[in-house]
Amino acid sequence: MNPKDELRDFLSTRRARLTPAEVGLPVYGVNRRVTGLRREEVALLAGISVEYYIRLERGRVGSVSDTVLDGLAHALQLDEAERDHLHKIVRAAAAPSGGRRQARPARMRVRATVRRVLDLMPSPAYIRNGRFDILAANDLGRALYGPVYERCGPRETPNSARFVFLDPTAPDFFVDLDSVRSDAVAFLRAEAGGDPYSRELHDLIGELCTRSEQFRHLWAAHDVRYHRSGVKRLHHPLVGDLTLDFEAFELPSDPGQRLNVYTAAPDSPSAQALSLLACWASPPSEPVSAQRPLEP
Repeated sequence: MNPKDELRDFLSTRRARLTPAEVGLPVYGVNRRVTGLRREEVALLAGISVEYYIRLERGRVGSVSDTVLDGLAHALQLDEAERDHLHKIVRAAAAPSGGRRQARPARMRVRATVRRVLDLMPSPAYIRNGRFDILAANDLGRALYGPVYERCGPRETPNSARFVFLDPTAPDFFVDLDSVRSDAVAFLRAEAGGDPYSRELHDLIGELCTRSEQFRHLWAAHDVRYHRSGVKRLHHPLVGDLTLDFEAFELPSDPGQRLNVYTAAPDSPSAQALSLLACWASPPSEPVSAQRPLEP
């Protein structure tokens, strides 16, 4: 994940997806040899010279102002995630030649207070890091993602990205599997932009590129996307179909970790199924005979 290569490929794929008509430019001639916008057109829209834009696309960054980057983001019609990604990879590409900042290690430990919060939550919830390792879950979260847990070894950390691309049972669990896969790759691409020298992240991406043709195809698109909220449709082996809303919360005291919480619309079939799953997932209560007798 060389930042200069990442910058080159990101800029070229972003301009390839736009046409002159979409950005309000006239089209001259009928035989355009370029898919999407030409470099000259991007430079015009961004308010910079063609030579400067070509240097940027080749990874020859130097010192780039936020004004220039904002102009590029406007010219290429980047959304929030793409804007942030552009700033991150430009900063990484501008690092001194041969100098690598220290990679941020994947956070694998969950603090005891965060685990207590998980256990107190009535909804299915879990903590994961930036490479989709599921680090902790409450009982209902573990039951909801039972198929993911069941397919990993006893000493392995469940990884939902590895599950959705490599496990043959993934299509049975995720109803909208193509969308789930696309979101996962876009999130990993954004994560790699912020930490391009992470060995753990590099190893996961390398494994998925090697073993999954679809992952390679999606990775080459250079799409980035945040995954903060949305809807997940699951087919659970115990309670059937579930349509759940999810919210993701970053943990400021634990950079790289996030809390994912799932809920169902009140009085919906999914809420009933979730209640049934909660009954199944609840730990057994202590037998009456084993309880301490009341004092007289």
